[in-house]
Amino acid sequence: MREYATQMEAAKKEIITPEMEIVAAKEHMDVEVLRQKVADGVVAIPANVRHTSLSPEGIGSGLRTKINVNLGISGDCKDYDVEMKKVDMAIQYGVEAIMDLSNYGKTNTFRTELIKRSPAMIGTVPMYDAIGYLEKDLLEITAKDFLRVVRAHAKEGVDFMTIHAGINRRAVEAFRRDPRKMNIVSRGGSLLFAWMMMTGNENPFYEYYDEVLDILREYDVTISLGDALRPGCLDDSTDAGQISELIELGALTKRAWEKDVQVMVEGPGHMAMNEIAANMKLQKRICHNAPFYVLGPLVTDIAPGYDHITSAIGGAIAAANGADFLCYVTPAEHLRLPDLNDVKEGIMASKIAAHAADIAKGVPHAMDADNAMAKARYETDWEEMFKIAIDGEKAREYFESTPPADRHTCSMCGKMCAVRTTNMILEGKEVKFCSEK
Repeated sequence: MREYATQMEAAKKEIITPEMEIVAAKEHMDVEVLRQKVADGVVAIPANVRHTSLSPEGIGSGLRTKINVNLGISGDCKDYDVEMKKVDMAIQYGVEAIMDLSNYGKTNTFRTELIKRSPAMIGTVPMYDAIGYLEKDLLEITAKDFLRVVRAHAKEGVDFMTIHAGINRRAVEAFRRDPRKMNIVSRGGSLLFAWMMMTGNENPFYEYYDEVLDILREYDVTISLGDALRPGCLDDSTDAGQISELIELGALTKRAWEKDVQVMVEGPGHMAMNEIAANMKLQKRICHNAPFYVLGPLVTDIAPGYDHITSAIGGAIAAANGADFLCYVTPAEHLRLPDLNDVKEGIMASKIAAHAADIAKGVPHAMDADNAMAKARYETDWEEMFKIAIDGEKAREYFESTPPADRHTCSMCGKMCAVRTTNMILEGKEVKFCSEK
């Protein structure tokens, strides 16, 4: 029997857990520094006591930016084998988190297998699963029913859960006073809003928040406070609804910490580039520097088919200004459930954004791989370049598709390669083109 219920409780008691040891080693951080950050709530280590295959990761201040992959079935796409292939791809490319957003039928069989085999932390949104799990229509579900789903996910071994507790009556009032172009675009948020309007009741996750926290504490599940009122288009960003909910999330963060439950706070959404930095600072201030988890932000609304790029732009800016955790976006966003290729494109875009932000933030050793790549390019060592590249397979494929005559160059510049020319001059050699055989 361990001496603590959660990572946060252990940290407050000055106990260094095995998970803290692993995270500190991964982050090149003194474990005592990490322990204090966990105690303060500015770092979370989502690690359900039942997720025995987990390779723990830290999310928060001073750590590498982490990325999450969303997957799961829908009513129109029910192939769990395909979803498990996406899981395998996500693990292959080293993502730190996978969220199962399945919203059709009995999902626990897939989720149980996912937790069993995944070293990445697993997240869910219990609200998505409520109708299928309970076999009830929305209006028939009671407040206590929602808590049953939370407990079921916790018992299965889920490391973090998105709980939309901030869309209470006050936040809804602010949302309705300030009309939007896109209204509510959060799936979980819209379902809760509908339930509240149809029943006349308060948000059950807000009304029974202490009971939710008790469940999460029992299994050491991190609460990811969902942003039900996130903007779904540029024109709705930083409006009264978004800010009103954010204020509620700040208060809920403190209440969770009082019960030793670790917290992440979720953020926008769609947002113009010039608003992102200010939003990151506002969120951190209002939510007491809790780890910030962002979807995007998408910096334009007119790029369906390319939203992995619009998201990567916003994600890089967000992470460079304080966001700690990026949810990937695929080219299929707004269009359909992503296929395997879409998942890969989304992972790569998010990894690039996260890595670029880590360099900007000065995360220790963030530039090591870039420096190694510069050395390999200087030496025109293609095998080393492919080894270092985020996607070495694709890099090799491009290089070999139009192979150069001289393996010390590529087919772009050939013998006029700037690196080759400069190296030859510095080595005291003569550079020739026309007469060289």
